Amino acid sequence: MSSTNEPDPPSRAEALRRSFAQAWGEIGAAWGVAPSTATVQGYLLVSDGPLSEPEVRRALGMSHRAASLALAQCEEWGLIERADVQRRSGQRGPAATAWNVVDDHWEWFRRVAMARKERETDPVLPVIERCVAEAHGIGDSEADPELAALGDRFASLLEFVQRFDRGVEIFVRGDARAIEGVFAALARVDDETVDRLWSLFADLGPDETLRAVEHLATLSPAAARRLISLADQPVLRKLVGLP
Repeated sequence: MSSTNEPDPPSRAEALRRSFAQAWGEIGAAWGVAPSTATVQGYLLVSDGPLSEPEVRRALGMSHRAASLALAQCEEWGLIERADVQRRSGQRGPAATAWNVVDDHWEWFRRVAMARKERETDPVLPVIERCVAEAHGIGDSEADPELAALGDRFASLLEFVQRFDRGVEIFVRGDARAIEGVFAALARVDDETVDRLWSLFADLGPDETLRAVEHLATLSPAAARRLISLADQPVLRKLVGLP
Protein backbone atom coordinates (compact mmCIF):
# COMPACT_ATOMS: atom_id res chain seq x y z
CA MET A 1 0.00 0.00 0.00
CA SER A 2 1.36 3.38 -0.96
CA SER A 3 2.11 5.72 1.96
CA THR A 4 0.99 8.76 -0.07
CA ASN A 5 -2.33 9.77 -1.53
CA GLU A 6 -1.14 8.64 -4.96
CA PRO A 7 -2.88 5.49 -6.21
CA ASP A 8 -0.87 2.32 -6.45
CA PRO A 9 0.63 1.78 -9.92
CA PRO A 10 -1.35 -0.69 -12.03
CA SER A 11 -0.16 -4.24 -12.41
CA ARG A 12 1.47 -5.25 -15.68
CA ALA A 13 -1.76 -6.93 -16.75
CA GLU A 14 -3.83 -3.84 -15.91
CA ALA A 15 -1.36 -1.57 -17.72
CA LEU A 16 -1.71 -3.79 -20.79
CA ARG A 17 -5.51 -3.68 -20.54
CA ARG A 18 -5.46 0.12 -20.45
CA SER A 19 -3.00 0.32 -23.33
CA PHE A 20 -5.16 -1.98 -25.41
CA ALA A 21 -8.28 0.07 -24.58
CA GLN A 22 -6.64 3.27 -25.79
CA ALA A 23 -5.53 1.63 -29.04
CA TRP A 24 -9.00 0.10 -29.49
CA GLY A 25 -10.49 3.56 -29.09
CA GLU A 26 -8.30 4.95 -31.87
CA ILE A 27 -9.30 2.07 -34.15
CA GLY A 28 -12.97 2.58 -33.29
CA ALA A 29 -13.04 5.89 -35.14
CA ALA A 30 -12.43 4.01 -38.40
CA TRP A 31 -15.51 1.88 -37.65
CA GLY A 32 -17.76 4.88 -37.11
CA VAL A 33 -17.71 4.45 -33.31
CA ALA A 34 -16.73 7.36 -31.07
CA PRO A 35 -13.19 6.85 -29.70
CA SER A 36 -14.34 7.11 -26.07
CA THR A 37 -17.05 4.54 -26.68
CA ALA A 38 -14.63 2.13 -28.34
CA THR A 39 -12.10 2.72 -25.55
CA VAL A 40 -14.63 1.69 -22.90
CA GLN A 41 -15.67 -1.35 -24.91
CA GLY A 42 -12.04 -2.32 -25.40
CA TYR A 43 -11.36 -2.08 -21.67
CA LEU A 44 -14.41 -4.15 -20.75
CA LEU A 45 -13.57 -6.61 -23.52
CA VAL A 46 -10.32 -7.63 -21.83
CA SER A 47 -11.49 -7.29 -18.22
CA ASP A 48 -12.78 -10.07 -16.00
CA GLY A 49 -16.37 -9.77 -14.86
CA PRO A 50 -18.66 -6.75 -14.55
CA LEU A 51 -17.32 -3.26 -13.87
CA SER A 52 -19.02 -0.13 -12.58
CA GLU A 53 -18.78 3.36 -14.04
CA PRO A 54 -16.39 4.57 -11.28
CA GLU A 55 -14.05 1.64 -11.98
CA VAL A 56 -14.07 2.31 -15.72
CA ARG A 57 -13.64 6.04 -15.17
CA ARG A 58 -10.65 5.68 -12.84
CA ALA A 59 -8.94 3.06 -15.00
CA LEU A 60 -9.19 5.14 -18.17
CA GLY A 61 -8.73 8.58 -16.65
CA MET A 62 -12.12 9.79 -17.88
CA SER A 63 -14.52 12.27 -16.33
CA HIS A 64 -17.78 11.03 -14.84
CA ARG A 65 -19.73 12.56 -17.72
CA ALA A 66 -17.47 11.11 -20.41
CA ALA A 67 -17.51 7.64 -18.87
CA SER A 68 -21.28 7.67 -18.38
CA LEU A 69 -21.86 8.81 -21.95
CA ALA A 70 -19.48 6.19 -23.34
CA LEU A 71 -21.18 3.43 -21.34
CA ALA A 72 -24.60 4.60 -22.56
CA GLN A 73 -23.38 4.57 -26.16
CA CYS A 74 -21.82 1.13 -25.70
CA GLU A 75 -25.21 -0.09 -24.48
CA GLU A 76 -26.94 1.59 -27.44
CA TRP A 77 -24.57 -0.12 -29.87
CA GLY A 78 -25.27 -3.45 -28.14
CA LEU A 79 -21.66 -3.86 -26.99
CA ILE A 80 -22.36 -4.09 -23.26
CA GLU A 81 -25.24 -5.14 -21.02
CA ARG A 82 -26.25 -4.21 -17.49
CA ALA A 83 -25.25 -6.78 -14.89
CA ASP A 84 -27.96 -8.41 -12.79
CA VAL A 85 -26.57 -6.96 -9.56
CA GLN A 86 -24.94 -3.67 -8.69
CA ARG A 87 -21.28 -3.52 -7.71
CA ARG A 88 -19.25 -1.64 -5.12
CA SER A 89 -16.09 -0.10 -6.50
CA GLY A 90 -14.00 -0.08 -3.32
CA GLN A 91 -15.00 3.42 -2.25
CA ARG A 92 -17.60 4.72 0.15
CA GLY A 93 -21.11 5.18 -1.11
CA PRO A 94 -23.87 3.05 -2.55
CA ALA A 95 -23.25 0.27 -5.02
CA ALA A 96 -23.30 1.36 -8.65
CA THR A 97 -24.69 -0.15 -11.82
CA ALA A 98 -22.27 -2.69 -13.21
CA TRP A 99 -21.72 -3.56 -16.84
CA ASN A 100 -20.81 -6.76 -18.64
CA VAL A 101 -19.27 -6.69 -22.08
CA VAL A 102 -20.89 -8.80 -24.79
CA ASP A 103 -18.11 -11.34 -24.74
CA ASP A 104 -19.23 -13.19 -27.85
CA HIS A 105 -17.09 -11.52 -30.50
CA TRP A 106 -19.30 -12.60 -33.38
CA GLU A 107 -22.42 -11.32 -31.63
CA TRP A 108 -21.09 -7.82 -30.99
CA PHE A 109 -19.67 -7.77 -34.51
CA ARG A 110 -23.17 -8.58 -35.81
CA ARG A 111 -24.71 -5.88 -33.62
CA VAL A 112 -22.20 -3.24 -34.75
CA ALA A 113 -22.83 -4.14 -38.41
CA MET A 114 -26.58 -3.77 -37.89
CA ALA A 115 -26.18 -0.48 -36.00
CA ARG A 116 -23.94 0.94 -38.71
CA LYS A 117 -26.46 -0.06 -41.37
CA GLU A 118 -29.22 1.77 -39.45
CA ARG A 119 -27.06 4.86 -38.90
CA GLU A 120 -25.30 5.13 -42.25
CA THR A 121 -27.04 3.30 -45.09
CA ASP A 122 -30.71 3.56 -44.13
CA PRO A 123 -30.76 7.41 -43.99
CA VAL A 124 -29.06 7.64 -47.41
CA LEU A 125 -31.76 5.73 -49.31
CA PRO A 126 -34.62 8.27 -49.01
CA VAL A 127 -32.23 11.08 -50.01
CA ILE A 128 -31.25 9.35 -53.25
CA GLU A 129 -34.85 8.28 -53.91
CA ARG A 130 -35.96 11.91 -53.62
CA CYS A 131 -33.25 13.02 -56.06
CA VAL A 132 -34.29 10.36 -58.57
CA ALA A 133 -37.91 11.46 -58.33
CA GLU A 134 -37.00 15.12 -58.75
CA ALA A 135 -34.70 14.52 -61.73
CA HIS A 136 -37.18 12.28 -63.54
CA GLY A 137 -40.29 14.15 -62.53
CA ILE A 138 -39.58 17.71 -63.63
CA GLY A 139 -41.44 18.22 -66.90
CA ASP A 140 -40.26 16.33 -69.96
CA SER A 141 -36.84 14.90 -69.18
CA GLU A 142 -36.10 14.56 -72.90
CA ALA A 143 -36.25 18.35 -73.15
CA ASP A 144 -33.43 18.63 -70.65
CA PRO A 145 -30.69 16.09 -71.51
CA GLU A 146 -28.52 17.16 -68.59
CA LEU A 147 -31.34 16.58 -66.11
CA ALA A 148 -32.21 13.25 -67.73
CA ALA A 149 -28.57 12.10 -67.50
CA LEU A 150 -28.42 13.19 -63.88
CA GLY A 151 -31.57 11.23 -63.12
CA ASP A 152 -30.03 8.11 -64.67
CA ARG A 153 -26.90 8.55 -62.55
CA PHE A 154 -29.01 8.91 -59.42
CA ALA A 155 -30.99 5.80 -60.37
CA SER A 156 -27.80 3.80 -60.87
CA LEU A 157 -26.49 4.97 -57.50
CA LEU A 158 -29.80 4.10 -55.84
CA GLU A 159 -29.73 0.58 -57.24
CA PHE A 160 -26.19 0.09 -55.92
CA VAL A 161 -27.02 1.36 -52.42
CA GLN A 162 -30.22 -0.71 -52.26
CA ARG A 163 -28.35 -3.88 -53.19
CA PHE A 164 -25.52 -3.14 -50.77
CA ASP A 165 -28.01 -2.38 -48.00
CA ARG A 166 -29.86 -5.62 -48.66
CA GLY A 167 -26.60 -7.57 -48.62
CA VAL A 168 -25.67 -6.19 -45.21
CA GLU A 169 -29.19 -6.88 -43.93
CA ILE A 170 -29.04 -10.50 -45.10
CA PHE A 171 -25.64 -10.97 -43.50
CA VAL A 172 -26.55 -9.61 -40.06
CA ARG A 173 -29.80 -11.64 -39.96
CA GLY A 174 -27.70 -14.69 -39.20
CA ASP A 175 -27.09 -15.58 -35.58
CA ALA A 176 -23.61 -15.32 -34.15
CA ARG A 177 -22.84 -19.03 -34.49
CA ALA A 178 -23.89 -19.15 -38.14
CA ILE A 179 -21.77 -16.09 -38.95
CA GLU A 180 -18.83 -17.58 -37.08
CA GLY A 181 -19.22 -20.81 -39.05
CA VAL A 182 -19.22 -18.98 -42.37
CA PHE A 183 -16.05 -17.09 -41.48
CA ALA A 184 -14.42 -20.27 -40.17
CA ALA A 185 -15.06 -21.93 -43.53
CA LEU A 186 -13.89 -18.89 -45.50
CA ALA A 187 -10.66 -18.81 -43.50
CA ARG A 188 -9.85 -22.30 -44.81
CA VAL A 189 -10.69 -21.66 -48.47
CA ASP A 190 -7.58 -21.33 -50.62
CA ASP A 191 -7.21 -18.51 -53.13
CA GLU A 192 -7.60 -20.80 -56.14
CA THR A 193 -11.00 -21.99 -54.88
CA VAL A 194 -12.04 -18.39 -54.21
CA ASP A 195 -11.15 -17.40 -57.76
CA ARG A 196 -13.12 -20.35 -59.17
CA LEU A 197 -16.16 -19.40 -57.08
CA TRP A 198 -16.13 -15.80 -58.29
CA SER A 199 -15.76 -17.02 -61.86
CA LEU A 200 -18.69 -19.37 -61.34
CA PHE A 201 -20.90 -16.57 -59.97
CA ALA A 202 -19.95 -14.35 -62.90
CA ASP A 203 -20.85 -17.05 -65.43
CA LEU A 204 -24.13 -18.07 -63.77
CA GLY A 205 -25.43 -14.54 -63.43
CA PRO A 206 -27.94 -13.33 -60.84
CA ASP A 207 -30.95 -15.39 -61.99
CA GLU A 208 -29.27 -18.79 -61.86
CA THR A 209 -27.41 -17.88 -58.67
CA LEU A 210 -30.76 -16.98 -57.07
CA ARG A 211 -32.24 -20.32 -58.14
CA ALA A 212 -29.27 -22.17 -56.67
CA VAL A 213 -29.57 -20.31 -53.37
CA GLU A 214 -33.34 -20.85 -53.18
CA HIS A 215 -32.96 -24.59 -53.80
CA LEU A 216 -30.16 -24.85 -51.26
CA ALA A 217 -32.26 -23.03 -48.65
CA THR A 218 -34.98 -25.68 -48.89
CA LEU A 219 -32.61 -28.47 -47.84
CA SER A 220 -32.44 -29.75 -44.32
CA PRO A 221 -28.95 -30.04 -42.80
CA ALA A 222 -29.13 -33.83 -43.28
CA ALA A 223 -30.12 -33.47 -46.93
CA ALA A 224 -27.36 -30.92 -47.53
CA ARG A 225 -24.80 -33.30 -46.03
CA ARG A 226 -26.02 -36.12 -48.30
CA LEU A 227 -25.77 -33.81 -51.32
CA ILE A 228 -22.20 -32.89 -50.37
CA SER A 229 -21.27 -36.56 -49.93
CA LEU A 230 -22.77 -37.37 -53.35
CA ALA A 231 -20.57 -34.71 -54.90
CA ASP A 232 -17.56 -36.73 -53.76
CA GLN A 233 -18.66 -39.85 -55.67
CA PRO A 234 -16.45 -40.41 -58.77
CA VAL A 235 -19.35 -41.59 -60.95
CA LEU A 236 -21.47 -38.54 -60.23
CA ARG A 237 -18.53 -36.20 -60.63
CA LYS A 238 -17.87 -37.66 -64.07
CA LEU A 239 -21.57 -37.38 -64.93
CA VAL A 240 -21.66 -33.62 -64.29
CA GLY A 241 -18.27 -33.02 -65.84
CA LEU A 242 -16.19 -32.57 -62.69
CA PRO A 243 -12.52 -33.56 -62.72
